Amino acid sequence: MQGQPTEQSDLFIIGGGINGCGIARDAVGRGYSVTLAEMNDLASATSSASTKLFHGGLRYLEYFEFRLVHEALAEREVLLRAMPHIAWPMRFVLPYHPSMRFETDTPTSKLLSTVMPWMKGRRPAWLIRLGLFMYDHLDLGKRKILPGTARLDLTTAPEGAPLDDRFETAYEYSDAWVQDSRLVVLNARDAQARGARIMTRTKVLSAAREDGLWRIEVQDTDTGTTATHHARMLVNAGGPWVGDIIHDKVHLNVREGVRLVRGSHIVTRKLYDHDKCYFFQGTDGRIIFAIPYERDFTLIGTTDAEHTDPDQKPVCTPEEQSYLIAFANRYFKRDIRDEDVVWTYSGVRPLYDDGASSATAATRDYTIKVEGAGGAPMLNVFGGKITTYRRLAESALDKIDGALGRSTQKWTAGAAMPGGDFPVDGVAALISDLRASHPFLDDRWATRLVRTYGTDARDILGMSAGAEALGEAFGATLTAAEVDWLMDREYARTPDDVLWRRTKLGLSMPEAGLARLEDYMTARRAPG
Repeated sequence: MQGQPTEQSDLFIIGGGINGCGIARDAVGRGYSVTLAEMNDLASATSSASTKLFHGGLRYLEYFEFRLVHEALAEREVLLRAMPHIAWPMRFVLPYHPSMRFETDTPTSKLLSTVMPWMKGRRPAWLIRLGLFMYDHLDLGKRKILPGTARLDLTTAPEGAPLDDRFETAYEYSDAWVQDSRLVVLNARDAQARGARIMTRTKVLSAAREDGLWRIEVQDTDTGTTATHHARMLVNAGGPWVGDIIHDKVHLNVREGVRLVRGSHIVTRKLYDHDKCYFFQGTDGRIIFAIPYERDFTLIGTTDAEHTDPDQKPVCTPEEQSYLIAFANRYFKRDIRDEDVVWTYSGVRPLYDDGASSATAATRDYTIKVEGAGGAPMLNVFGGKITTYRRLAESALDKIDGALGRSTQKWTAGAAMPGGDFPVDGVAALISDLRASHPFLDDRWATRLVRTYGTDARDILGMSAGAEALGEAFGATLTAAEVDWLMDREYARTPDDVLWRRTKLGLSMPEAGLARLEDYMTARRAPG
C-alpha cells in the first residue's frame, strides 16, 4: 500500500519489550523525541515469559557476578516504591539438605573442588549462609523495606508442612514479585504520556543511514500500510531478534551476538497455603522456584535450554515439563502429576554471547554497544534481566547522550509508574477504599483490580453503582469497562493481549466468555 509521509525523531527504538519501553520512557523524560516500533503486542515475547521476580540473583554469586547482583539488589526497593500495585515483597524459603550439589562448571564449584575435593561437588551449609550474608549486604545498606535472612526449623514451621520430612532446616530471605508484562505496558504508557510515539503491530522492514540520519521503513502488520521514519539515532532493543536486526535489517557486520536460551515454566493448582516462594536446589546443581501464583495456582520454573531460532515460538516441551515435575517432587510430600499442570509457558532469553560452556552458565548481565560508523549512531542492547531494566535504560542514555552530544539528568528512580502513586504499604487501604465506593465488589475482585491497575482502578470503575453499569461481563470478573480501558489506554487489540499479558485471566476465563470477548473486541476495532 501507499507509504505515509516521513517523520523524524531523535531516537527510533526497535522492540517493545522491557528494555525498549524502559529506554523510551527514560529518554522522552530527558527531552528526547522518541518513536518506538514493536512488530507484535508489547511484551509479546521474553518480557511476558519471565519467572516474574525482581531478584538479585542468589545463584549468580556462584558465578562471581558481583556487579550484577549488587545492582539488582539495590534496585529492588527502587522498583517496589515506583509500582506497589504490580510488585510486592516476597519471602523465599531455601530448604537445605547435605546432598545438595553445585553445577559443575561454576567458578565456585571449581574452586571448592580444588581446595575441598572431599566435598565431591556438594554445597556445604556454611557456603549457603555466606552467600545469604552477602545477599543481605551487597546492596550497601540500601535495603529498607525487605527484611533480612532468617533460619527456619522446618519440623515446626508451617513452611515445612508441604515438604518431604527429610528437610529439617531452611533459610528464608527476601526478594520481590512483579507482573512482568504489565511493567512493560506501564513503561510504554508513561513514555507516551510524556510525548513518545508508541507503535504496536508495526514491523521494521529496513533501516539504513542516509544524509546523517537513519531512514527506517516500517509496515503496519494489520493493514499492510508502509511508512518512512527518520531518526538521529537507532536503538536496537529487539530482544531475541537483536542479531537479526543487526544483520538482516541494518546489514552491519559487528562482533557481538546473542545466545538464545529457552526458559520454560509450568503452572499447577495451588500446592500449598502460605504466600512464600520455595527455592529448590537440584541434584544436577540447577535451581528452580515454586511460587504462589494468581491466588489459586503455583508457578514452577525455570529450565535452561538452547534455542536456535528466534522466529520459532518457544514452548515448554514434554521433557521440560517432566524435568520440572520430577525436580519439584524431590521436595514436596505430595507428588505432582502431568494432569495437575493447568498451563505452561516458555520464553527465550536473549543473553549476551560470552562463550560460556552451557546455557545455565551464560551471563545474565547486559552489554550495550554503540556502532557509529557512517555518521548516524546505532545502539545495540544485548542481554539484561527484568530487575535491572531501569538501570540498563540509564546506561543506554549515558551512551545516547555521548553519541548525540547531549548532557541529560537521571530522573526515573523517584518517579511512580501509572497507577502506582500510593505508598508501598498502601495496598490494603486502596482495596478497602475501592470496596467502600463500589460496594458490589467482593474482596477478590477489588484485590485483582488494585493489584493490576492501582489507583487507575477508580477510573476504570468510574461512578458505577452496580456491576451491570460496567457493561458486558465475560467471566472471571472481566467486564466491558475494563476491556475498553485496555484497548483505549493500554494498546490491547486481541483477547490474548487482555487475558495473558495485561492480566492472567486466561487461567480462569470460561470458553463461552472467551468467544464473546473475541466478538466484542473485533466489533470495537472495526472502522466507524
